[in-house]
Amino acid sequence: MKPRVAVIGAGPAGLATLKALADRGVPAVAFDAGTQVGGLWVYGAPHSSAYRTLHLNTSRTRTEFADLPMPTDWPDYPDHVRVAGYLHDYARRFGLLDAVRLRHTVTDVARVGEGWRVTTTGPDGATTVDVEAVVVANGHNSRPRLPSPAHPGTPAAGPVQPATVAQLHSHDYRDPEQLAGRRVLVVGGGNSAMDIAVDASHVAASTLLSLRRGVWIVPKHLLGRPSDTLNGALAKRLPWRLRQRISQTVLRLSVGPPEKYGLPAPRHGFLQDHPTLSDSLLSRISHGEIGVRPAIDRFDGDRVRFTDGTTDGIDLVVWCTGYDIHLPFLDPALLGDGADRLPLFRHVFHQQAPGLTFVGLTQSTGSALPVVEAQARLVAAHLAGRYALPTPAAQAADIAAELRAARDRWGDRRPAMRIDFDAYLALAARELADGAARARRGRGVRWHRAEDAPESAR
Repeated sequence: MKPRVAVIGAGPAGLATLKALADRGVPAVAFDAGTQVGGLWVYGAPHSSAYRTLHLNTSRTRTEFADLPMPTDWPDYPDHVRVAGYLHDYARRFGLLDAVRLRHTVTDVARVGEGWRVTTTGPDGATTVDVEAVVVANGHNSRPRLPSPAHPGTPAAGPVQPATVAQLHSHDYRDPEQLAGRRVLVVGGGNSAMDIAVDASHVAASTLLSLRRGVWIVPKHLLGRPSDTLNGALAKRLPWRLRQRISQTVLRLSVGPPEKYGLPAPRHGFLQDHPTLSDSLLSRISHGEIGVRPAIDRFDGDRVRFTDGTTDGIDLVVWCTGYDIHLPFLDPALLGDGADRLPLFRHVFHQQAPGLTFVGLTQSTGSALPVVEAQARLVAAHLAGRYALPTPAAQAADIAAELRAARDRWGDRRPAMRIDFDAYLALAARELADGAARARRGRGVRWHRAEDAPESAR
């Protein structure tokens, strides 16, 4: 059967999309550059940032797909091996593997008539497929971002000695052996930065952690439960502002404020940025195994000067500075001011290109898997003709209102991508029901295949 939809990526977002499309009877094909499904969770795969000590930073029950719960005898925070196996089992159990073309890199997605032409390069060279719709589900954590502009100076040769300082982005970190015996400087405040700093503190000659802004450090367990389950329970009953105050109180009573550990105070309240989870970081800082430093001022050979005037000798800088969204196969005109600013209805539907949708182009306060599962169901229902979008004007008004609320909560750090995990899942479920009602009433924007149109309209 000829595929009607091309899915770009066979990680969690791509697999969830294939599953939802199959459930609606919509034939699809997925393209992935890797040698097995699972995306970034496959250790050593192309574009993967998985490292040997990587574990989930959201708990098992808040991460699993609704369609396939994770085994109940697994730990609360499974490692990457289990998660990659879980994703492969998901694809096998629901018969998705035959729809995935591995070792295929998408190089171009172009509008052709009322449909789309997708060009890929693979083992047999370049190939094309013509489809009615395209789902971009390739993730956004594969192109490392370095500080720009770069810090003054260079972490390289001093006036006499040859170059002694190496640089590494967290994307290329694989094993604590890369840190052994070195004077390591980890730069960043996200989950990878904390994991790598903890790894370094066990094997490196010395470990420093540089943060230019404060973050909320959340233990993986609070009150005897996975910490994200507590916020999830509150989300069903309380607005986020009240949850914020309760969460901050619990954190201050249980672990104390970040400043107690020499960390900078967060500029924003809890739930106004992606939380950083770590059971070990604060302990390693308290034991003197990790030194906390402010932002970098400049490099001078094998020494680094920080904004508070202190200097330290280093051998290795690990940049945990995030990722740029990389969609080179799309016409830049379709991305407007940038992929992180795309005005997508429900973070899924492109406003100017019918049939172009995105699954997983979000930054959530929780796990990605339930989010992409909910988005995939919206896409599949629409392409099956069972879900109608609101009118273009209503979509635009909704997007604008959501963006204003996001800026109010998260500021200017990618507000168009930000979502509250629990609120978004509830919103997506309502949207699916509302869109089905619009479709039944013949209102809104319903998906129509060319062959479904009357002959007079063809």
